[in-house]
Amino acid sequence: MPLPATGFVDHALPPAPWWERVRDRWNRLVATDAFQRWSARFPLTAPVTRYRSRKLFDVVSGFVYTQTLLACVELGLFEFLAEGARTRAEIAQFTGLSPSSTERLLNAAVSLRLLANRRHGRVALGPLGAPVVHNTGLLALIRHHRLAYDDLADPVSLLKQGSNFSTELSRYWSYADAPSPQAISDTRVEAYSEIMAATLPPVAHDVLDAYDLSRHECLLDVGGGEGVFLSHAGERHHHLQLQLFDLPAVAARARTRLANAGFGDRSVCHGGNFHTDPLPTGADVCSLVRVLLDHDDASVMRLLQRVRATLPRGGTLIIAEALAGARGAETVGDAYFSFYLLAMGKGRARRASELQLMLQQAGFRKSREVRTRFPIQTGLIVAEA
Repeated sequence: MPLPATGFVDHALPPAPWWERVRDRWNRLVATDAFQRWSARFPLTAPVTRYRSRKLFDVVSGFVYTQTLLACVELGLFEFLAEGARTRAEIAQFTGLSPSSTERLLNAAVSLRLLANRRHGRVALGPLGAPVVHNTGLLALIRHHRLAYDDLADPVSLLKQGSNFSTELSRYWSYADAPSPQAISDTRVEAYSEIMAATLPPVAHDVLDAYDLSRHECLLDVGGGEGVFLSHAGERHHHLQLQLFDLPAVAARARTRLANAGFGDRSVCHGGNFHTDPLPTGADVCSLVRVLLDHDDASVMRLLQRVRATLPRGGTLIIAEALAGARGAETVGDAYFSFYLLAMGKGRARRASELQLMLQQAGFRKSREVRTRFPIQTGLIVAEA
């Protein structure tokens, strides 16, 4: 029976090299139950077998882990334990859970290192729970993932249909499928603007630690949301003039935020659609922070060309977003964002090399990848016009 057409183009491939054939035979051996039992007993292979079994089980049970985290967040458990350890009875009274449910949740959270057992039956924050307490962006993201879980309940259907059907995330990120994004009301942009603003500060710190804006005079943040990145840049560089370009309803929110932060006299917020409207001029550095991965390749290329046209020769473009294939953070771009953006209805995470090629094709003279402190959340590419 012939296989269905896929859209891929088959080219004549050379025979697989000998080491790949050896690896394939090795995989067939490893897949057998007999080998698994033997490797778990043999002293030299047993540690590796146990480690890989644990890693595989973590993949299988990942959803349960995330639901344990969500339960802790929704019950306010991290905040409750922020001042110190509490007894199980105190935790049960605070959460309103029965003793058995309290014990079940605490045991799960301790095993995940979200919480930690202390003497005399008390429970405290664990090494993975403590950083959550005051991280408003992470808390918002954990709650937001409910939408992604709904959309990913049937991943095969999602993969087969792609962006051809409505999802919770596509409705949430309303600009993703709006026929006229510039006409979106403030009510529709409020939810996604707030979560973008809440989750952006760590990325802003990463970018500003990795790239020094002190030599620049004016920063234009395209798709700048509520102005969070501009606010952080302005706080560090008091001489820097600030410009923002985003949808009219979003730009209005940014104007208010920047004015309240004391940047009203050196910031200008422009409303428009960067797919169709000309970008403001006058900036010698432009930023695209978590913008490109939301869009298809054709849209990204047009936007890069628009940015190149608005920058003077020698001007700088900063691209900051999660990158596919980032060393030590491969799962972020290739797994998490890949499926999240599929459910959202458009866009994809790209490798640094892909973006650099697109930058060259858009007219930028050179570009380089810049290392950040946390590549798991921030990839950074700097290009010169």
